[in-house]
Amino acid sequence: MTVPTNASAGNPLFEEHEGHLQRALGLPSLVLFGLVYMVPLTVFTTYGIVTETTGGRLPLAYVVTLIAMVFTAVSYARMSVAYPVAGSSYTYAQKSFGAPVGFLAGWSLLLDYLFLPMINYLVIGIYLAAAIPAVPAWVFIVVAIAIVTVLNIVGIVSVARANFLIIAIQTIFIVTFVILGVAKVFGHGNVDIAAPFTGDGSAPGFSPIFAGAAVLCLSFLGFDAVSTLSEEAKAPKRDVPRAILIATLVSGVIFIVLSYVSQLVFPSNKFADVDSGSLDVMLAAGGQFLSAFFTAAYVAGALGSALTSQASVARILFAMGRDGILPRRVFGHVSERFSTPVYAILVVSVVSLLALVIDLAILASVISFGALVAFSAVNLSVIKHYFVDLKERQGTQLLTSLIFPIIGFVLTVWLWTSLDGLALTIGLCWLAIGFIWLLGVTRGFRRPTPVLDIEE
Repeated sequence: MTVPTNASAGNPLFEEHEGHLQRALGLPSLVLFGLVYMVPLTVFTTYGIVTETTGGRLPLAYVVTLIAMVFTAVSYARMSVAYPVAGSSYTYAQKSFGAPVGFLAGWSLLLDYLFLPMINYLVIGIYLAAAIPAVPAWVFIVVAIAIVTVLNIVGIVSVARANFLIIAIQTIFIVTFVILGVAKVFGHGNVDIAAPFTGDGSAPGFSPIFAGAAVLCLSFLGFDAVSTLSEEAKAPKRDVPRAILIATLVSGVIFIVLSYVSQLVFPSNKFADVDSGSLDVMLAAGGQFLSAFFTAAYVAGALGSALTSQASVARILFAMGRDGILPRRVFGHVSERFSTPVYAILVVSVVSLLALVIDLAILASVISFGALVAFSAVNLSVIKHYFVDLKERQGTQLLTSLIFPIIGFVLTVWLWTSLDGLALTIGLCWLAIGFIWLLGVTRGFRRPTPVLDIEE
C-alpha cells in the first residue's frame, strides 16, 4: 500500500529503472480533480434537513459556509506549499505541533472516513426506497454494502474507470435541472426571487443559518484532496494552492446556484419526507422524468463515492495497523490472493451497517464535526509554521500568516459549536477515545507516538 521512503536508498539499479510520477498536470486538470472529488450533487444530500433548519434559507447558509471554507482553503493552500505531500491535516498538524497533536487530528479525520461510506449507503437506501416503495430501504442498504465490499476486496480498477461517466451524467443532470427549473420559475410570473435568502419566517434569526452552515461543511469535504497531486503537478507550489482555492470557490458557487434554483422551484420546507426532500423539488421542476433522472444520477454518484471512500478508509486503517497504532493482526493484514486489506475492508463494512439505524441529520453532523476539527487544526498549523516558526510577520505576510488563519479558525469553531448537541457529544467522545488510545499506545507518553505513514 505504501512504499518506505528509503526503498531506493543505496540501490542504483532501483534508482535507474523504478518508475516515477509524471509531472503532467496543469492548473485546469488540478481544478477539475477538485471539482470531481466534491460530487456536485452533494448539495441534495442534506437538502431537506438544512432547508427545514434554516427556514427556507439554504442558499444563505451555503454563502456562510463558503466564506468559512475560503479562509480554511487559504490555510490548506499555504500548508500545501510548506509540505507538498499527502496526509492533509494529519501531516500539517504533525509537522507543526508534533506527533501527539497530529495523531489526534488524524483521529478526528478517521471519524469522517469511517462515516463517509455510511452516509452514501444511507442515502442510497432513502432514495431507492422512495422510488420503489415496495422494497424497504434496509434491503438497498445491505445490497449496496455487499456490492461495494466485494468490489473493494477483489479490486476496483474496472469500476474506477466509470468515475468519469458518473460525473458526466451528473453534469448533464445539473444542466437539465437548471434549464427546467428556470423555465418553471419564469412560467409562474409572480416569484419572489429574494425568498431563498429571506426565508419563510419559520426559523427566524441568524442562529439557524449557522446551524445549517455547520451541517453543510459536509459538502466541501475533499477540496484539500488537490494537495495529494503535488508530485504530479507541473508547478506544484504555484498551481496546487491556486487549484485548491478555485475548486472551493467554483464548487461553492455551484452549491449556491443549485440550492437557489431549487428553493425558487419549490418555495417550501414542507416535504413528504425531509430526508428525501430533493424529490419534491424534482417533481416540481420536471415531473416524474426529472425525478427518475435525479434518482439514477444521485444513486450512481453515491455508489461511486461509497466505493472510493471505503477503499480510502480501509487503506488508512491498514496503514495504522501496519504501523502499530491499531492491532496489527487485524488491520495490518493483506490478503495474498487479492492483495487488498480484507479485514480492514470488512471492519468498515460492519461499521457501515449502522446506516440501518442512524438518522441522516445526525450522521451528516457527525461527519461535519470531524471535518471542522481538522479544518481548525490546519488554520492553527499555518500560524505555528509561518508566523511562529518562520517569523513571517511583515506586510502582507501578517495577513496570510496570522489574520486569515485566525478568521478561518474562529469561523470553523463557530460552526463547530453550532452543530447538533448529540453530534457534538458523539464527536467529543470519539476524540476522548482517541486520547485514551494514545495514552495506551505511548504508555502514558513514556514511548514515542507512532507516526502514521500515509504520505503516498
